[in-house]
Formats: sequence, C-alpha cells, structure tokens
Amino acid sequence: MKKLSAVQIKQQALVLKVTDAIEEQGRNELSGMLQCWFDVEYHLFPGSLLMCFQFANEQALAAAEPNLLKWQKRLSGAMLKKGVILKDMRKHLVFTLKGPDD
Repeated sequence: MKKLSAVQIKQQALVLKVTDAIEEQGRNELSGMLQCWFDVEYHLFPGSLLMCFQFANEQALAAAEPNLLKWQKRLSGAMLKKGVILKDMRKHLVFTLKGPDD
C-alpha cells in the first residue's frame, strides 16, 4: 500500500472524526444498526467517500430506509463544518446489510 501524504493523513483524520460522531448518533437513533464503516480513495477525496450504515437484518434496514435522506444531510453538514463540500450527498451514504469485508 502506498504511503499517505501529509494532506491525505489530515483527510483521514477528518473522515475518522466525522464517522465516529455519525456512528454514535446512528446507534442511538436507529434500531438494528450494527456499525458504520467507510471506504475512500484519498487521491480522489471527497468524491470517493462512501459511508455505509450496516444493519443486522432486512427488517431493521427496511425500517431505517425512510430516514436515509436525513442521515445523508447529516453527513453532508458534518463534512461542511470541517470545510469539505460533498457535491451530491446522496452518493456518499448508504444503508446496507453488507459489512466492510463483504
């Protein structure tokens, strides 16, 4: 794996901080949420950011789906507070049953 530059390390810290905050909110507000994980290619940041809320089962996922837009707005707002603009917030957060290793 290629070593991250100083700028990419700052981006990584920013993403981790936002992810931790969003995950904590999600666990408190969404029943059946297991974890929040993300994938990003720092050389294409912020366009490559994909945050996923993993749910325990199909029922929990179906119950959470109506709230997806609210969570996408929260992510976009949290990133904006850190100085990062997500051009299309719908592309950066999804609800899923898959884990980071799937």
